[in-house]
Amino acid sequence: MELKQPYLLFLGDAADPLAAKVAQGIKTWRPNSCVGQLRLEGCNADVGLEDLTIDHAVQAGAKTLVIGVANRGGIISEQWISVLIEALEAGMDIAAGLHNKLADIPQLVACAEKHGRSLFDVRYPTQSYPVASGIKRSGKRLLTVGTDCSVGKMYTSLAIDKEMQAQGLDSDFRATGQTGILITGSGVSVDCVVADFIAGAIESISPANDENHWDVIEGQGSLFHASFAGVTMGLIHGSQPDAIVLCHEPTREHMRGLPDYSLPELAPCIEANLAAAKLTNPNVQCVGISVNTSNLSEEEALRYMDKVESAFDIPVVDPFRQGVSRIVAKLKEL
Repeated sequence: MELKQPYLLFLGDAADPLAAKVAQGIKTWRPNSCVGQLRLEGCNADVGLEDLTIDHAVQAGAKTLVIGVANRGGIISEQWISVLIEALEAGMDIAAGLHNKLADIPQLVACAEKHGRSLFDVRYPTQSYPVASGIKRSGKRLLTVGTDCSVGKMYTSLAIDKEMQAQGLDSDFRATGQTGILITGSGVSVDCVVADFIAGAIESISPANDENHWDVIEGQGSLFHASFAGVTMGLIHGSQPDAIVLCHEPTREHMRGLPDYSLPELAPCIEANLAAAKLTNPNVQCVGISVNTSNLSEEEALRYMDKVESAFDIPVVDPFRQGVSRIVAKLKEL
């Protein structure tokens, strides 16, 4: 799967900024691959790119329209179809990471065939994966885990990988979601792998490696999220992590999409993830906590992180505000 760049990021009618996290991730980590954004009426997200029409995007060189929305249920809205057809007719390919496949929409398939364009459903694996073996493999692996969904696991993973490489360490980011795949061009969207093969898929994308090589594996979901805990568990076992980093957003009133479920406390969350990880790596450690403090002032954020760090005696950082060098320093000790 090879996506043509640059991209036009389609935000559609995203209900809130978090719903456009796919577009935001691409813009943050591959800004030179983006010519602009396209938003429909009622869109409540903005990733800070120039708003362009389809025609203006093509004139700016856009080759692929990327659906940058991760809405609940992963549905391609009927309101989007006319825009997607316009993009195909104008000469762009379309890429999406939603549960609802582009290839399952007859109008899009017919239009793509007519105009010689391609439809990329990056969420769906194009290969088969084995059942996990659990056999100890060489190399080192870090997995980001979360108190909830959409708390910064991908951002933290990418930031750690970038910092490790900047310090001359041998590392690779391993994408497990559609945004990560769109950013890096490879990986597996683990939430679309049949349950029996989730751990095996993660073993496959983070295989045995040199003793000092680190795979930084993007986490998904949360062990405490009633909807997605199963995906998280498979990721934990397949990753066989030497280290985990807990990601957290402290201002939420409940689990994302589940108003009847409150967020877990940090200590039992760390304990539960470590207990699960010890099945395939008894020596796993929690080496840091990554806090998304975007809804806190600078003073509030620093006060909160100082409090958490005092309680757990491991580095507590906001990757956006402070970077992750302190977590990388902890990894060097392993």
